[in-house]
Amino acid sequence: MTNLSVNINKVATLRNARGENNPDVQKFAEDCESLGADGITIHPRPDERHIRRDDVFLLRPLVKTEFNIEGYPTPEFMDLVLKVKPEQVTLVPDAPDALTSSAGWDVEANMEFLTGIVDRLREAGIRSSIFVAPDPDVIRAAARTGTDRVELYTKPFADTYPSDPVGAVAPYIEASRAAHTCGLGVNAGHDLSLANLRYFHEQVPYLNEVSIGHAIISDALYMGLPETIKAYKACLGR
Repeated sequence: MTNLSVNINKVATLRNARGENNPDVQKFAEDCESLGADGITIHPRPDERHIRRDDVFLLRPLVKTEFNIEGYPTPEFMDLVLKVKPEQVTLVPDAPDALTSSAGWDVEANMEFLTGIVDRLREAGIRSSIFVAPDPDVIRAAARTGTDRVELYTKPFADTYPSDPVGAVAPYIEASRAAHTCGLGVNAGHDLSLANLRYFHEQVPYLNEVSIGHAIISDALYMGLPETIKAYKACLGR
């Protein structure tokens, strides 16, 4: 079974545009869960341009499924997640001012750093996931850090899928098999949508979770949130 984690950053972006509490980020997370989402993902950034630090603490007691916090593991980020203790922390290599995640880790070059972070998360009872390109060598390196999972960066798949679906998904099939062989769980995210998710899910083995935000919020503007979550779960055979 592949779980659907809804990234609610865009909801916080909309709220922050007016400076009030509409839409209510906490209620939106609860509604996503009640409608069938298997988890809630957030990516707090240092400038708090969407999810704010206080949102993280407010969401923790409300999220009853899986709480996944993404981010670059600065001292401030680590202090936050070790206090909040989500079920999963996804480590991404973003610069503080990055608009969105745009590449996976160079794990070999950051081996000592990532291993130390993974060790701290494990000691706190938090599952770790490292954001990576669909490269078996990088995945094997990630396994040496002791991480629990990898998250495959799927923008290259989404970009190529319309013209060459078989070629687009091939590296992800190989990457997921490599991760499974290494004993790692497999997550995926970035630019997955109703246009490509079903095919990705059907083709990629051992897929534990997909994290989707921008496309879900965009589709919900037209379809409504209940029908949108239902449609995404249908793509996952749920």
